Amino acid sequence: MAPVLTVRGLTTVFGTGAHELRALDGVDLTVHAGEIVALVGESGSGKSLTGFSINGLLPGDARVTAGRIELDGTDLRGLTPGHMRGVRGRQVGMIFQDPMMTLNPVLRVETQMRDALCAHDPLPRSAVRARLVAALSEVGIAAPEQRLRAWPHELSGGMRQRVAIATALLHSPKLVIADEPTTALDVTIQGQILALAQALCRDRGTALVWITHDLAVVAGIADRVSVMYAGRVVEEGPVDAVLDTPAHPYTRGLIDSVAAGQPKGTRLPMIPGRMPLLSDLPPGCAFAARCAHRTALCDTTRPDPRPTGSGQTVRCHHPLTESAGAMA
Repeated sequence: MAPVLTVRGLTTVFGTGAHELRALDGVDLTVHAGEIVALVGESGSGKSLTGFSINGLLPGDARVTAGRIELDGTDLRGLTPGHMRGVRGRQVGMIFQDPMMTLNPVLRVETQMRDALCAHDPLPRSAVRARLVAALSEVGIAAPEQRLRAWPHELSGGMRQRVAIATALLHSPKLVIADEPTTALDVTIQGQILALAQALCRDRGTALVWITHDLAVVAGIADRVSVMYAGRVVEEGPVDAVLDTPAHPYTRGLIDSVAAGQPKGTRLPMIPGRMPLLSDLPPGCAFAARCAHRTALCDTTRPDPRPTGSGQTVRCHHPLTESAGAMA
């Protein structure tokens, strides 16, 4: 079956001329119907920018300069701004980290959801209200008629995020991009939102890109995972393979830095150094300065993606999976 979303060679830059900074560099991503693909990495790695590039929501000084973004075979880069507005919301939904970015604090929930619905699907007022009530019920909101009359500040954080999810799903989009939608929620509510997202993907066949820095969330929700660093995907593969046998040293470092995976009382491992500035990226591997497996080749030559034999694809000259094989 053909994928819902195919991204190849996505390159996004900020600025122009001598001040141009390449924030995304050749990002590849594939998502099938009903599949959840997680984008993971530390702050500044390019996760959210990838989502905004796909959905055409870049700020004024950013632009996509190369690559293809295909939704069901249609290259979104070839669409006019008017056509892209027709795609955004109807075929591609977006859920933001802070639901207050989605919900206007001075408008009732019903007004905002009605505007989102009628922007692509004008309906009689009675039909609109029935559709909104059904949407809120589907995401587990009790007394949906009452919630429609509420102001955003009258709802809890978890409730606001459910409203945001319901709004994103009003048109049954083929693809939903969720940008760290559970970060501001407590653990119990976070678990409910994750279960809700999984159920909606399973029941509707929606393709979901889940952007997060939380590996526990990745393990609990994703089918596949792409690990990003300095604007590049450095490792990609099935979630179990990547988390159980990481091939890239950066992925290994992220996993080791999770407190739950370390013996009680031991010092938490850290990845030394910090991510390089976009204005000062090295000619070779962007992770080389922080890597214990660094060689001269890493400093001078940019690694190309390569299969590991364990189901992953890794951008590294010295994959950990090869080292493990040699030791065995």
